[in-house]
Amino acid sequence: MLLETLFLLLPVAAVSGWVAGRRSKPVDQESPRNTISPIYLQGLNFLLNEQPDKAIDVFIQILEVDSDTIETHLALGSLFRRRGEVDRAIRIHQNLIARPSLTKEQRSQALFELGQDYLRAGLLDRAEALFSDLIASAPHTEVALNYLIDIYQQEKDWEKAIETARRIEVKTGNKQYSRVAHYYCELAEQAIRNGDKIRAQKLVRKALNTNKKSVRASLLEGKLEIQNGNDKAAIKALRRIEQQDITYLGEAIPLLVECYQRQERMDELMDYLEQLMSQQQAVSAVLVLSEQIQKQQGENEAVHFISESLQKHPSIKLLDKLIDLNIKQTAEPVRDKLQILKDVTSKLLANKPLYQCHLCGFSSKQLYWQCPGCRTWESLKPIQGAEGD
Repeated sequence: MLLETLFLLLPVAAVSGWVAGRRSKPVDQESPRNTISPIYLQGLNFLLNEQPDKAIDVFIQILEVDSDTIETHLALGSLFRRRGEVDRAIRIHQNLIARPSLTKEQRSQALFELGQDYLRAGLLDRAEALFSDLIASAPHTEVALNYLIDIYQQEKDWEKAIETARRIEVKTGNKQYSRVAHYYCELAEQAIRNGDKIRAQKLVRKALNTNKKSVRASLLEGKLEIQNGNDKAAIKALRRIEQQDITYLGEAIPLLVECYQRQERMDELMDYLEQLMSQQQAVSAVLVLSEQIQKQQGENEAVHFISESLQKHPSIKLLDKLIDLNIKQTAEPVRDKLQILKDVTSKLLANKPLYQCHLCGFSSKQLYWQCPGCRTWESLKPIQGAEGD
């Protein structure tokens, strides 16, 4: 790291030497030789003695902030920030802003860089103040607003996040309905934790009014209706997910089973799941159907049903269920061998993630509505195919 820093400072030292020589040369001197500044030599000495912090201070002191050197300051600070040396980046950009000779545009760019430094350092209040001021600066308006949203998301200040997203829509015309709906859902979940179901229902309704395709809002509405003892309304909300994004329907099926069981309408649920299977082979639907077939028609019919489903769509979950059913009706020593297979499939399922982000590849056994990897909303999807639903 230290050696890389020294190489990084070499171009700065060269520019500083040129500036120092230009400063020290008398106006009427015609000789091409420049007198080397003692300050510049001091900076080189720090550099050679592996004291980059002191070298940075010296070279910044020498560099004049003018049209020849402004880009050098900005580039150096940006490089340090990208390398994770945020303290150095902050010091460079703060020194730059303190110079009175900056133009309005140069000062705006330096403030923008400093705001990114603060954000990277976790100094969210300072970053918020700078980006709030930069909204009025045309070149940085949209980016500053997006950085503010990032800050409010980290602070979980969802009200300000909604307000800022609306400002982005006004400033740029880019619709923010998807993430605004998530902000309303975040507020709804806060209300649920606080025991305020009425406020939670209002916020869920706002989320759906903002984004009619919000799966998260439909799931929240279904759960709230179940808590209120209104199974019919819960079923309506949960079945809406089929039209919003069918890949998430597996999240709703266990809740639908609860509701239909209490309503004594399991035959209706079976018809619905069979209809769904004609559109998409959801493992969760197959498992629910197999359990009902087992109860009504016996284990042999359930085995036959899962076997047919496995032939059409291979799945570790279905294979695990099939082995489980066969173990119960198989005599030794075959049962022991099946138990070995059961142990293997159980371990495979225990170690496999259930969700994966289609943008950055982050995977998890838990559903996150905002990907912890790339921080994109609703990019984490249930894994499909043999290892998923």
